[in-house]
Amino acid sequence: MTRNQTTEPDLGVLAAQVLISVQRELFAELAEQGFDDIQPRAGAVLAHLRPDGVRASELALASGRHKQVIGSLVDDLERLGYVERRPDPADRRAKLVHPTERGLLQMEAAAAIMRTIEARHAKAMGRREYATFKSALRRVAGLPHRPPS
Repeated sequence: MTRNQTTEPDLGVLAAQVLISVQRELFAELAEQGFDDIQPRAGAVLAHLRPDGVRASELALASGRHKQVIGSLVDDLERLGYVERRPDPADRRAKLVHPTERGLLQMEAAAAIMRTIEARHAKAMGRREYATFKSALRRVAGLPHRPPS
């Protein structure tokens, strides 16, 4: 083992493990509820979609994905009937991505599933510890990126 290696997984590994675990459960439950045509990668759009619509550039910023990736995901979700593009009333040159009726149903189902997942974790960890854990995750996620010196 080199000096820089440890037996403990680093932040990136732990974050990936949490993401994969949550996504696996979320998308399995969604499939059971009839939303079996969407893949976890669509979460980059679905997790940040708003009932009143959102610009693709905002989805890219919120998800950390390139605009081209978001555009492709929106295309896929539009083909599947989850979203539609509409003119932005504030700027007719821009488009907003709006959930369709099916998209709204998926959003409601996903929110309920996530509440169940979070409640289970809060019960297992203790509500106070879980709230502290989520608060710490929010702080870490919001820290500015600084390249190594």
